[in-house]
Amino acid sequence: MTKMRQDGLYLMLLGSLALVLLGSVLSNASSVALVDFRVVYYPAQCLIQHCDPYNETAVLQVAGAEGGVRTGDVTHSNHFARYLYLPSAFFLTVPFAMLPWGLAHTLWMGLIAAALILAGFLIWNLGADYSPVVSGALIGFFLANCELMMVIGNIAAIAIGLCAVAVWCFLRARFVAAGILLFAISLAVKPHDSGLVWLYFLLAGGIHRRRALQTLLTAVVLGLPGVLWTWIVSPNWMQEMRSNLLAFSAPGNPSDPGSASMGWHGLGMMVNLQTIFSAFWNDPHIYNLAAYLVVGPLLLVWAVVAIRSRPTATSAWLALAAIAALSMLPVYHRQYDSKLLLLTAPACALLWAERGIVGWLALLLNTLGFLVTGDLSWIAILFIIERLFAPVPAVSARILVNMQVFSAPLILLGLGAFYLWVYVSRSWARKPAVVPADASIARPA
Repeated sequence: MTKMRQDGLYLMLLGSLALVLLGSVLSNASSVALVDFRVVYYPAQCLIQHCDPYNETAVLQVAGAEGGVRTGDVTHSNHFARYLYLPSAFFLTVPFAMLPWGLAHTLWMGLIAAALILAGFLIWNLGADYSPVVSGALIGFFLANCELMMVIGNIAAIAIGLCAVAVWCFLRARFVAAGILLFAISLAVKPHDSGLVWLYFLLAGGIHRRRALQTLLTAVVLGLPGVLWTWIVSPNWMQEMRSNLLAFSAPGNPSDPGSASMGWHGLGMMVNLQTIFSAFWNDPHIYNLAAYLVVGPLLLVWAVVAIRSRPTATSAWLALAAIAALSMLPVYHRQYDSKLLLLTAPACALLWAERGIVGWLALLLNTLGFLVTGDLSWIAILFIIERLFAPVPAVSARILVNMQVFSAPLILLGLGAFYLWVYVSRSWARKPAVVPADASIARPA
């Protein structure tokens, strides 16, 4: 191992240490500790007891019996009583729901930390082939800013971590069976986070397509028992899930992208483009259409190039970097979902190793992307923004809100468009493949 590779590894390990230590401390001190774990824990307990996990009253009764509801706290209750995930996720959450709360939440936090750290190490391993220090610095910073997912226990950490591990398995052509299983778990648990990453492998053709199809089949096998079980217990679960989603996205509720929403800005904010367009036209028909019109053509170009170009080490990382950013924009995603940007680190390291203006742009945009989606860094940015504009009360409120809401979606759009531009230009240039699609993407030539 070279000194530069050692330095990069140390930076990554330092970020891992920060994640574990700060995540553990903050989870014990926070008033919202494991609030998102409750979202999956109590509905799964409800299913075990053969009651409807998508029925708010039934979940509240189960949670109340377990001491998980504070009497009269309607907001807190509704947060986990309205289950929003597909029943395919129950295969992962039911085993935890069979355990007492104390043991279950400890194991859940351990799984989150393990998934993120393993994913960080493996993605660093790929980026280190090009620029180990840049890769280590980016991923170390990334891991040191994932505390929120440990604090609230959001399942996105597991889905994203397993997705990244599977990408390493596929592109290195090592432990492929494990990669298929882990990718299938990610798809079954939270498909709107890892779905477009899976789509890349499907579109790329060759052995990548075969692995994508094997992953899909495995996801169906894993998720089907939970779907059938839910259908027996709750024949109307689809209508109830839709009602729960509509309730959460109603004006003023956490998933509403409008300015009245309690989840519009701040830590854990939404990062999809609807949050920007709703500031000008607070009508779902308008801001949804506007988001689709902006991102749709970019996704179409990306898909066409993925189908028509031959996958190489370079093109694979550029394609994954582009889709990791763009996938956050057209539909509901929050700050913790954008941890999928981990997949942009190897592409950034690759371009940086080539030097030139493109490498500097990649590093700049990646740094900005990690800053506005990081937990501690976003808290620092919010503090600076408020201090900067507080002396100007006449305009401060509007500026503060716009800077908070617009920053992440705009930078994600810029980051995704940049990597898409590089991906398209290099695919059209027909550069020689670094490694054939049917071989391990192990080292750059």
